[in-house]
This record gives sequence, structure tokens and C-alpha cells, in this order.
Amino acid sequence: MMKIALGSDHGGYQLKTEIVDFLNNRSIEVLDVGTDSDASVDYPDFGEKVARLVANGDADSGIVVCGTGIGISIAANKIPGIRAALVTDSFMARMAKEHNNANVLALGGRVIDQSRACEIVAAWLDATFEGGRHQLRLDKIAQLEKAFCN
Repeated sequence: MMKIALGSDHGGYQLKTEIVDFLNNRSIEVLDVGTDSDASVDYPDFGEKVARLVANGDADSGIVVCGTGIGISIAANKIPGIRAALVTDSFMARMAKEHNNANVLALGGRVIDQSRACEIVAAWLDATFEGGRHQLRLDKIAQLEKAFCN
């Protein structure tokens, strides 16, 4: 069974709850790291929690949500090995997986509605990394990451 880590701040809380239902309906195990309400919290905390679960192999992939998706994607991308992609439509979601092998999907709870979010998540989940020339590019990104993490 696929396991997805999911986290949001207060700006993404409502959309996160709708995504949990969508994933459950697809028989995907969800590791919900919070937040659990629309009370103000800091998005870096939840971006980090999701990203660490993915990077450590405790989740197959992750989804992060804040008001715009921008801040939480920046935070998630600070964890080595994470390729968080902020997307706003299904085409971007498919390309994020096919060309960039994005292991974390970032969404904006104040930018997209539930219907579009579910379409985006489905497109990302159903896509397959193409490898080949795209893997060569990811290898270059990994080298950049190593150079700055050591």
C-alpha cells in the first residue's frame, strides 16, 4: 500500500482535510503530520515533518499545503533528497513527476479549490517518472545538493 505524508499550516488546513479524504478513497495510507485546525501555525514546521518522512523512507511521497504553497515548498526543499514541486494544474503535476520525479507535491489552499486539488493529486499520483535524460538532470541537482550540504 502506498504511504503519503501530508502536512499543512492553517492556510492549507481545509484543503488538507479534503485531500485526506481523496487519498483514503484511493486506498492510500496517509501519515497526517498536522496541523489539526485553522489556528495560526508556522508552515516550515510542517514542510519539514513531511519532507523528513519522505527523505527517511518512512513515506513513499508527500503533499504539503499552505496558503499559496510557496513557503511550505521552500521549507520542504531544504531537506536533502526532497524535490518538492509547487503546482497549480494537472499538467504541471504530471510534468513534476514525469520529468522531475517530484517526491513532494506542494499546493496552495487559498489558490486552488478542492476539485482542482484532487485532479492535481490524481495526475501526480498516476504519472510515472520517465528517467533517461531527466535522470541525468536530477543527478546534477543531487550533485549541487551534495556540494552545499558538505
